[in-house]
Amino acid sequence: MPHMENACPAGTPQGATSISGVGQCGRPPGFDGPAAAVLDDRGTVVGWTGTAQELTGFRADEVHGRPVQELVADPPHDPLGAAQVPSTGRVRLRHRCGTTVDVAFRTTRVSGSAHFLVLATPVPHLFDHQHGAALLRALYAQNRITLALHDTELTTVQTNATPNALDGRPVQPGTRLADVLCAEDAESIEAVLRHVLETGVPVLGRSQHVSWRHHPVPRHALSLSAFRLQDARGRPAGVAALYTDDTDQLRARRQLDLSREVAERVGGSLDVVRTAQELADVLLPAFGDCAAVDLAQPVLDGDEPVARLGGGDLHLRTAALAPASAVWPPGIRRGNPVPPLTDHPLLRRFQHGETVVYGRDDFIALIGGPQPAGRLLPHGTHAVMVAPLHARGLTLGAIVVWRTGPSEPFTDDEVALMRQIASRGALAIDNARRYTREHRAAMALQQRLLPPATTDTPAAETAGTYLPTGRGAGTRGDWYDAIPLPSLRLALVAGDVIGHGLPASATMGRLRAAIQTLADLELEPDELLTRIADLVQCLAAEAPPGDHDVMGATCLYAVYDPVTRRCAMASAGHPPPVLVRPDGRAEGVDIAPGPPLAVCGMPYETTTIDLEPGSVLALYTDGLVHQGAHDRGDGLQLLTDALATSCRPDRALDGTGRAILDKLVDEVPRDDATLLLARTRAVPANDTARRQIPADPAAVAGARAWAARQLTAWGLDDLLFPTELIVSELVTNAIRYGRPPAELRLIRHHVLVCEVTDSNSAGPRLRRARTTDEGGRGLFLVARLAERWGCRHGQNHKTIWTEQPIACAH
Repeated sequence: MPHMENACPAGTPQGATSISGVGQCGRPPGFDGPAAAVLDDRGTVVGWTGTAQELTGFRADEVHGRPVQELVADPPHDPLGAAQVPSTGRVRLRHRCGTTVDVAFRTTRVSGSAHFLVLATPVPHLFDHQHGAALLRALYAQNRITLALHDTELTTVQTNATPNALDGRPVQPGTRLADVLCAEDAESIEAVLRHVLETGVPVLGRSQHVSWRHHPVPRHALSLSAFRLQDARGRPAGVAALYTDDTDQLRARRQLDLSREVAERVGGSLDVVRTAQELADVLLPAFGDCAAVDLAQPVLDGDEPVARLGGGDLHLRTAALAPASAVWPPGIRRGNPVPPLTDHPLLRRFQHGETVVYGRDDFIALIGGPQPAGRLLPHGTHAVMVAPLHARGLTLGAIVVWRTGPSEPFTDDEVALMRQIASRGALAIDNARRYTREHRAAMALQQRLLPPATTDTPAAETAGTYLPTGRGAGTRGDWYDAIPLPSLRLALVAGDVIGHGLPASATMGRLRAAIQTLADLELEPDELLTRIADLVQCLAAEAPPGDHDVMGATCLYAVYDPVTRRCAMASAGHPPPVLVRPDGRAEGVDIAPGPPLAVCGMPYETTTIDLEPGSVLALYTDGLVHQGAHDRGDGLQLLTDALATSCRPDRALDGTGRAILDKLVDEVPRDDATLLLARTRAVPANDTARRQIPADPAAVAGARAWAARQLTAWGLDDLLFPTELIVSELVTNAIRYGRPPAELRLIRHHVLVCEVTDSNSAGPRLRRARTTDEGGRGLFLVARLAERWGCRHGQNHKTIWTEQPIACAH
């Protein structure tokens, strides 16, 4: 058959290489079925089908009557009869183009005839068919994957969907998606399948939420993958769709996300009610339609709740509700007490720390009837989950979640997750509760350690205002003080301790007591701060090792003398005061700040300024000028402007201070803020008198007579005798033991002040004289005659002073 060996069509290259499984002239063969041929008993071709022509390229008239071995690329040497043809096997057939085709064949005898039917298919097609059939069987066997084959009209041709896989109803061939799914969901999926059928672009892992037509609740999460089916000639034949139920995976992912969100959002605040609200907000909509957090009344106060079992009044109050837009029943309001409950097994389980789920009937039984339950159940409630907020063996409160309308009941997985959330929420609320207790204790200590808010002294009227921080750190040890001193003078103090909480309050109390003690010694401001800095160093040495570096404070100490109308001040790292003059002008005082009190060995400098009567001196801490986005410079300017506007003579200082803090301090202050306002006064010139004392013992009599005349002029004749004795003793000591120059000064106010100043800095010492001593009784006598006496030291001088009460102060 030479024409069978070299009969390639025109344009086909001779000697083309053998390519197994290729069709005519190298094109991939397309077969709707196997190639078929009929052989007689001698192996001669007597029948030839169209598919055989597609397989080999030979027409029927070219092979009829020819031995079949001429079509075989490697024929046997002996003539091949039909009886010698094996029933199955593989062989290489010649192609009309000169190539070969590797085929698998099967032979069978035609019934009632001596002829044999030979069926052949290319080996790759056979493998595709076998593997495809195996793959299809494997997919149909999967119970987690639903496979559906749809024709070009998107009718279901074949599926492995079982009644349990969908909505309990079997899916029969010939059905549409709308017969199984809700209409809206079916339309959505069919749109996706139609696009795949028209374009041939597959869809992989598309998330689709669906509801079964006969069971619309609950909704399921499906992952849809779809690809177009084609026949052997590449024509669209339908769509294969694979559906994977991702509901469990999606629920697990949402639960994981919810756990992470609880960790991120709950517990950032140290306010109990705010923490409860964060917990209620984070539960929706993942857990239900409405949520509430009820807390024991002691928890809201910062105390530990009382353990209780059984029904009755649980002393719970609703602390948080979510969502804010919900229409709540009349019995549920923020701050409302939870009504008494009957003794119920589910309540007992809750009180033992279990998370419980109530049906509507259970809740009605627990609350004592339909009518009271109606006041506590949101409309449409069908399930309630209650989780105890349990920490350290104490039930702090409860989380309550309601599900209303067409929603699913609570699952065991959700109950387990709620236990975890409640545990984390309980820790956050307990932390906030313990902070509340510590904060209130620190605030109580701070308030007890601070002086009265207002004072009224001959030197000035004062008003102090203290605003604690709104952040989690609690009080920070800011303080102010107004300390009356001898000779009608007044010390003003503002300070800020490093740290916060009870330790800062305790340190502040120790510093305030030390400053009051040293102020009574009448030290100069720079000397007083030097000694306080030494004390802070001692406190730091006593502190635990980890707290050495955070022990310290800043302080401003000022002393105002209403007689001289001068104010001396020194700063230990503290911001300068602001002076508001009587005409309303306000300005910062130019003062040289020294180092903070934690630093020893560095000098402080005293600054002295003159103050007119009616001036307002404002001392403050940096929490007042360092708020929000303002730096300290801008904050000081804002404070200066506010003082200039608010400090009017006709306005009370305490109201002025509160108004300034309300204006300048953030709603949630980042630091404590303290403001001390002092409106100065002056002792009239006709209420003071002074006399120089010469260094002559004879001057004692003259000083005594001068003092008597001055007291008579002031109408203080009842004080003549003790005052003459006091003047005599003090002037004698100044002449005998002091150094010139010396001066005697009398001041009249609510007390009579007698002062003797000399240039000897050595102070006197009170002692009890023996019988044989010639001296040593003067100061003892002065101490018995005066109500108070003391000595203050200045630079190169000292002053001995006494005070006597005036019976009817003018």
